[in-house]
Amino acid sequence: MNALYFKYQAFDTEGKVQTGQLSAESEREAIRILQGKNLTPVKVQETKRIFGRGRNKKISHADILDFTNGLCTLVDARVPIDKALRLLDGVTESSAMRELVLNLLRDVKEGKSLAQAMENHSHVFSRMYVNIVRAGEEGGILHELLPDLTDFLETSAKTRQAVISAMIYPVVLLVTGIISVFLLLIFVVPQFAVMFEDVGTEIPSSAAFLLSLSNFVQSYGYLFVIAAVICIYLWKRLDRDPQTKLQKDGFLLSLPLVGTLILYRECAVFARTLGALIGAGIPLIQALRISREVIANSVLTSHLLKVEEDVRGGSGLGISLERTNRFPTLLHQLVAVGEESGRTSDILLKTAATFDTYVRNQMSALVSALQPALIIFLAIAVGGITITMLSAVFSMNAVEF
Repeated sequence: MNALYFKYQAFDTEGKVQTGQLSAESEREAIRILQGKNLTPVKVQETKRIFGRGRNKKISHADILDFTNGLCTLVDARVPIDKALRLLDGVTESSAMRELVLNLLRDVKEGKSLAQAMENHSHVFSRMYVNIVRAGEEGGILHELLPDLTDFLETSAKTRQAVISAMIYPVVLLVTGIISVFLLLIFVVPQFAVMFEDVGTEIPSSAAFLLSLSNFVQSYGYLFVIAAVICIYLWKRLDRDPQTKLQKDGFLLSLPLVGTLILYRECAVFARTLGALIGAGIPLIQALRISREVIANSVLTSHLLKVEEDVRGGSGLGISLERTNRFPTLLHQLVAVGEESGRTSDILLKTAATFDTYVRNQMSALVSALQPALIIFLAIAVGGITITMLSAVFSMNAVEF
């Protein structure tokens, strides 16, 4: 059952009128929620959507993190799950998240565990998330595991944001440069062509080349856009077939620097997920299977499948990782140390942090190298066009003189 949205007017304990919006399964449920907040409803009216804040229909990573933080606080205070969900519904700003919380609350009221309720929303809660919640509920230690889950989500979000932030400026700079060159070729260079035609003098070869390039861009520039769209479509289409995706992922891993960054980023995700699951008491084989599924690169996924098979056959995790000859030496060496000391979970989480730091440092170094290169490219492209055309004008004036 989907959540409904209601506008309300109500008196608080001091007799003041309070207005607002909330989501509930029915009008009766909405009234009960208001009464639970010590409000006396005067008017409750269904509306099509929540007005003001919280119009976003998509559940973001930030929404999940806020939900997990809130749930962690309430569970740690020993608030029952159903009451915790009801309280979270009252403070959640995202309408999509409110609807999700109400659906979870409905399932919990019907007798399902929180983990079972979350399984119905696999597009929001990952298998790792659900399994940690399940382990906490079954072991009666949910209040102990939720802080670790919150830390996991926060660390993942920070790493993701660091990578995105590092790439924003170079991408903007590159796009700006390309657009500037196209604008010069489409709008500025043709003006010089008119000038040259009026004078009737011989055009320098460099200027003639730019004029020809300008004519080509004006006539067939749309083909560049079409070609770019087709390339992006075909690149994404490669993921539909397992074999072509395997080849594509193998190609990405073979790229200098980029391949290393992908490898270490995926290893960080794998180590953090596996460490969190093992720390939550999930059996190693099950934890490996779940951790393998969060990896995006199919080449690494196939190697992790072999690792899982070796571990199931009795081999140690560190040795199994080493046999693949695919993962960084640091990973299988530290895992082996963790197995010997009985601290595999802690070692994996620290290894993930090490890989994250490496990726951030390499990204910073890459961006530091790209920025001046892109600026030089922009200066050469724009400056070259400008100087070439102005030189042609000056030479034309010299001939006339």
